[in-house]
Amino acid sequence: MNHRPFLLSPQVHSPHAAGQPLVLRWLKEALVRQSPLTVFALLVWATMVPTLLAWGLDDRLLRGVNVWIKPLKFMASLGLFALCTAWFVGLLPAEQRQRPAVQLVVWTIIGAGLFEIGYITLQAGLGSASHYNASSEFHSAMYTLMGVAALSMTATQPVLAWLIARHGRPDLPVVWRDAVVLGLLLTFVLGAGSGGLLGAMQPPSGAGLPLVGWHLDGGDLRPAHFIGMHAQQWLPLAGLLLAGWPPKRARVALAGVLLLVVGVWLWALLTGLQGAVFVPPGAPR
Repeated sequence: MNHRPFLLSPQVHSPHAAGQPLVLRWLKEALVRQSPLTVFALLVWATMVPTLLAWGLDDRLLRGVNVWIKPLKFMASLGLFALCTAWFVGLLPAEQRQRPAVQLVVWTIIGAGLFEIGYITLQAGLGSASHYNASSEFHSAMYTLMGVAALSMTATQPVLAWLIARHGRPDLPVVWRDAVVLGLLLTFVLGAGSGGLLGAMQPPSGAGLPLVGWHLDGGDLRPAHFIGMHAQQWLPLAGLLLAGWPPKRARVALAGVLLLVVGVWLWALLTGLQGAVFVPPGAPR
């Protein structure tokens, strides 16, 4: 995919840089497109190293799962979310990237992300829950603030989608631009929608599936939330693969991918709602 000129800026796509590893060139491209978000994403991923070490040394469990698993999952997801957002900012012309709306997107993600990761990691170190923790007024307030932070981050995506739809670079293949716009919109609609329900429905305890910890036999809305949040990657990846297709076929195929993502999300949502336990605000968790 590195032969497609709309993916890399001239300074990154230069003959001098041609011999560099592709991953390095793509990271340089992300820095050209939006450096604060890219640096933030890399720093978040770097914190996974000491967190992995803590996981290996600390055998404390919370609801049947090691206390450091949750910070690790959030670090991985937040880093990807920030890096992809940085990449999509580059779909705007250079003069549009300094608009106040773009800066609001960038610093909302950084500020809200730092708060979420900081609190989740602190609670892991204390061996206490960050989510669904109503053991005191302080913990209830912090859980509410985490919900506000998460909603704020997802709300940045339709803002960026609108900017790309109106001001996207003229060299972009239409299907690629449309896929990014749709992916950003779905991230908000599906991700925030399932996230709001998930905030009041605590998943079952226990390890669940390896790595992700999900329970697929009902009562767990995390799979639906994952599918919705990562529409930010599903749709754009499809659009990138379809960029060389004839326009009409590409649009039809993208519509098919869109229906597939929504359909899988809906299945995961309905499955998760079966047997889900609603926990009223302020109830012990």
